[in-house]
Amino acid sequence: MEFELKNVVIGYPDHKVAGPMTVALHAGELCCLLGANGAGKSTLLRTLAAFQPTLSGEMTIDGERLETIPPRRLSTMIGIVLTERIRTGGITVRDMVAMGRSPYTNFWGRLTSEDHQEIDLAMEQVGITAFADRQISTLSDGERQKVMIAKALAQGTPIILLDEPTAFLDFPSKVEVMLLLGRLAHEMGKSIFLSTHDLDLALQTADRLWLMGKDENLFAVGTPRELASELPRFFPSRHLAFDSQLLRFNIKL
Repeated sequence: MEFELKNVVIGYPDHKVAGPMTVALHAGELCCLLGANGAGKSTLLRTLAAFQPTLSGEMTIDGERLETIPPRRLSTMIGIVLTERIRTGGITVRDMVAMGRSPYTNFWGRLTSEDHQEIDLAMEQVGITAFADRQISTLSDGERQKVMIAKALAQGTPIILLDEPTAFLDFPSKVEVMLLLGRLAHEMGKSIFLSTHDLDLALQTADRLWLMGKDENLFAVGTPRELASELPRFFPSRHLAFDSQLLRFNIKL
């Protein structure tokens, strides 16, 4: 399933944030959205998720304009994992993952045997089956993030958008989540797109990058290696030097 942007300008009625952008998300790829604070990453992610309209241009999924797709059907195409900490009462891991099946349940929200199979498979793919019956409140931040990824997998969408999925995690958990998302993209053929401030980690794990600059017209797309020479323009600092061979920023003292 191809998610395409054609001459898309994002922003608000009285304020253009970025664009025009012509770019596509591809099946089987982990794509990371990078940019300095204020570049418009959150605005772009909200626009892709259909939470806010474009100022101009068009977004299509397999040629169908995003704004013409009914919300319930769109929820079978795009899964969304937000950055907020999960605040729940006595809900279990299995119950949370089961919420991903809501686009497919009947009026009463009853789960079929097929729904339960998809829930079990999603938990297995993410590696959380062992604590399926634990309450969310007892999990670490890394485990909770895996639960939300499993919920998106249970939703069965070909496209998954994530807003800073590593934001509250320690470094080993950040690495584990990024490698997990890469594996899911490659093995399941999904388009997985995420915004992140973990620059070096994205450079090591992403198949493709979208770079946004504070200048509304500064936008670039490519593999980490293809964009090596561009990166310093998007993250200018007299305290940073970019190593294009190792694909990482070093601190200049």
